[in-house]
Amino acid sequence: MKIIYFDCFAGISGDMTVGAFLDLGVPLEVVKGEIAKLPIPHSSYSLSAEKTSRGGITATRFHVHVEEHQPYRHYADIAGMIERSPLSERAKEMAQRIFFRLAEAEARVHGVEIGHVHFHEVGAVDSIVDIVGTAVCLVYLGIEEIHVSPLPYGSGYIETAHGRLPVPAPATAELLQGMPVHGEIGPGERVTPTGAAIVAALAHGFGRSPAMHVSAMGYGAGSRDFADTPNILRLVMGETVGKLQNEEIYVVETHIDDMNPEVLGFLMERLLESGALDVAFSPLQMKKNRPGVKLTVLSPREKLDQLARLVLTESTAIGVRYYPVERIVLDRSVEERDTSLGKTLVKVIRDDGKPLRVAPEFEECRRLAREKGIPILEVYKIIERETSGR
Repeated sequence: MKIIYFDCFAGISGDMTVGAFLDLGVPLEVVKGEIAKLPIPHSSYSLSAEKTSRGGITATRFHVHVEEHQPYRHYADIAGMIERSPLSERAKEMAQRIFFRLAEAEARVHGVEIGHVHFHEVGAVDSIVDIVGTAVCLVYLGIEEIHVSPLPYGSGYIETAHGRLPVPAPATAELLQGMPVHGEIGPGERVTPTGAAIVAALAHGFGRSPAMHVSAMGYGAGSRDFADTPNILRLVMGETVGKLQNEEIYVVETHIDDMNPEVLGFLMERLLESGALDVAFSPLQMKKNRPGVKLTVLSPREKLDQLARLVLTESTAIGVRYYPVERIVLDRSVEERDTSLGKTLVKVIRDDGKPLRVAPEFEECRRLAREKGIPILEVYKIIERETSGR
């Protein structure tokens, strides 16, 4: 599988992303040709790229030159423009996802309906080109998965149309929620709203680079120079090694010693229904020698806030701890198989594309045990025996 790793050691912006893709080998003419499919007057903008240096490292700088005054563009208009265009379906789907995340963040910040979010003049064209250009480049390279490093938070202030604002800008701060960030970098805006929206919408995982056979690297230059680190985005492209998947998830924990134990079962059901990857209870001996339980929830990054709130509203806990962890998992899928007991769903676990083992699904085994009037352990044995060789 073809994957790409966004090494955002200095940050990320829309123009840095497209520049890095051009440096990786995507022809500028391809980007120009695909952007030209959008109903934006060709006389109103032009695109160019050049080699430059940041901190002694050669990188590609991508420019969007806006030739004349542009109208305000609302999110709903931009979404319709992309949807009606002759771009490939995959490029449209990715561009729509990015724009939605960006507009969603802007809507929260400004307290307006998402369809009423507007992008200011030149910034609207920049955003359209950078976002659609990113989607076009990913399609051109055939990238199937995107992984992203932790992002630098930045510090200080920036001047905007709304006055002097702290770094990160409010929309960027909204988009960074749930992503791993760090403060090990100097002052300045290191992550722009468009850059944050790209990774928020497209990333399959955050953290260290997944195992891959590296085939190429590209460097995209930002518009500013920073004293502490070269202002470039590095893209690392390659093929996955086998089918082991490295992904970042969150562990949510709390200790409970003052709740009716009957409610714990309901809490587990609610968490799993809401997208928790796993839920577990461990016995504890707590303060004042009271017995209690430790609740541990494994959460996808995008479900962290929802699941934490569920713990706080469906239990007596008044706080939770959470922290990111990385895990390596095998590829798996749920498939329907024919057995002597009838059709049943089983989990098929694969390693490097080859079936490793088959695991009967509990709910299916329980259903068949009741329907056939036989012990559930016998159902497990029959399904394992009749499906393991396929």
